Amino acid sequence: MSTLVDFSQPSFWISAASILFNPTFWNIAASQEYHNKVITKLFGGNPRLGCYALAVTIFSLGIFRDYLYSEALAAQPSHPFLEQPPIHLSAIPLFLTGNILVLTSMYALGVTGTYLGDYFGILMDAPVTSFPFNVSAAPMYHGSTLSFLATAIWKGKPAGFVLTALVAAAYSVARRWEDPFTDMIYAKRERERKEGKKGL
Repeated sequence: MSTLVDFSQPSFWISAASILFNPTFWNIAASQEYHNKVITKLFGGNPRLGCYALAVTIFSLGIFRDYLYSEALAAQPSHPFLEQPPIHLSAIPLFLTGNILVLTSMYALGVTGTYLGDYFGILMDAPVTSFPFNVSAAPMYHGSTLSFLATAIWKGKPAGFVLTALVAAAYSVARRWEDPFTDMIYAKRERERKEGKKGL
């Protein structure tokens, strides 16, 4: 395995750290917002402005993470198998599929739906069930993972497979936290709506 992945490269571990940091950061930030309104208070009590600020932060961290991933792969050994034209070109449909999942999910959810607006009390009227959510329960996470994988294949770097597996694991852990929390937020709204109707 040492001939496939150079674990002595600091850039590999820096990339791994950024992959783990990002979902950890946004889940802690969102949790603090939901329970203590930390971000809303920072923006003068305006939850929408706070959500937009978090969106810019998460997006920027994502761009930086992708840069660190690219730098990490540049310092890693390539493998001849991955450089064969059929294998190399297989990265293209993977990358296109990944980006379609990410971009269409962002379009369907909007800024606040994409970037944890429900933790700010900005809830959608109903869950989105159209494409891409009818083909993936977490299209943004699945699409992002596919893009990481496609980049590893395109650049012919086995280390990219290791880091892609870490991406998938980080997102899986994040979903174990996010999905039940989001369900709880919307279930609470439904209870409040029913209680409101009973009070009329």
